[in-house]
Amino acid sequence: MGTQIKDVVIKDDAPNALILDKHADYIAAYGSKKDDYEYTVSEYLRMSGIYWGLTVMDLMSQLPRMNCEEITEFIKSCQHECGGISASIGHDPHLLYTLSAVQILSLYDNVQALDVDKVVEYIKALQQEDGSFAGDKWGEIDTRFSFCAVATLALLGKLDAIDVDKAVEFVLSCMNFDGGFGCRPGSESHAGQIYCCTGFLSLTGQLHRLNADLLGWWLCERQLPSGGLNGRPEKLPDVCYSWWVLASLKIIGRIHWIDKAKLRAFILACQDEETGGFADRPGDMVDPFHTLFGVAGLSLLGEEQVKPVNPVLCMPQDVLRRIGLEPELLS
Repeated sequence: MGTQIKDVVIKDDAPNALILDKHADYIAAYGSKKDDYEYTVSEYLRMSGIYWGLTVMDLMSQLPRMNCEEITEFIKSCQHECGGISASIGHDPHLLYTLSAVQILSLYDNVQALDVDKVVEYIKALQQEDGSFAGDKWGEIDTRFSFCAVATLALLGKLDAIDVDKAVEFVLSCMNFDGGFGCRPGSESHAGQIYCCTGFLSLTGQLHRLNADLLGWWLCERQLPSGGLNGRPEKLPDVCYSWWVLASLKIIGRIHWIDKAKLRAFILACQDEETGGFADRPGDMVDPFHTLFGVAGLSLLGEEQVKPVNPVLCMPQDVLRRIGLEPELLS
C-alpha cells in the first residue's frame, strides 16, 4: 500500500490575489497593541519580530509608516556592554538578535546608532577553534549562528574580523550525502539550515563548494501537490518554507526547477482577507513571521507589486545596493 502524502487542500474560495493594503495595515497595527497577550508573550523574540515587520513594510514600500526614532532607541537600549544585542531590554544578547538589529538599522541606513566596534568584538569572541560559532555565551553550536555571524559582519563591512577559512570549513563539514546541510556535522538536512549554509557560502564567495544539482534536487522535492513547500520529507507545507527553500534555490541558480504558479497559488491562499497577514497554512492564524516570508517568497517569484528581495539576506535589494553589498549567486 502506498503511503499517504501529508499535505493540505486549497479550497476553491481561497484568496488568489495579493491584498497588499491589508497586509500593510495588519503590520502597522501589530506593534501598536502593546497590551495584547500575543504581543506580550512574544517578548523573548521582540527584535526578530521588529525585523520581520519592518522588512515586509519596506518590501511593500510602506516603511515610512513605522516609527524610526522609537525603534532605533529600542535597539540601542538592547546593546550590552559585551557588544551583543538582545531580543528585548533585560534579556541576554545573542547572535540571532544581533543580526536582526543590524538588518533593521541597515533599512534605515543607521547602523552607526550602535557601537559597531563592540558588535564586531562580540561576534569575533563567539568563533570557536573549529571555525564554528556559538550563538551566545552559553555555547550552543549551530550553522544558523555561522550565517548570523557572517551576515552581520558583511552588513557592517567587517567580514575580515573573523577566520573566514575556518568558518567555511566548519560549514562544509555539515554537508550531507543528499547535498543538504544540518545544524552540526552528522545532523539531518533541513531547509532552514540549507538556507543558512547556502547564504553563508554566498557571503564568503564559496558557492562553488556545494553540489548545486544534488542540492537543487533535494530542495525541489520539498514541493507538494498543493504547491506548498515543506522543510523536510513527510512534513506539511508551510509558507515560511516558501522563503527558506525558494531563496536557497535562487542562490544556487535552480529556482526554475519548481512549479512557480502552484507555489504562488499556495502562498496567496494563506492570506487572511479580513485582517490581512499570512498564516503558515490556509485558514490558520496569521502572524508577522509568515507575513514577511509570504511576501518575500512572492517577490522571489517575480511579484511586481513588491520590491525585489535579496535571497541571501531577506532584505530589499535596493537597501543592499545602497550599502554596496551584492552577495554571490550561482547563475
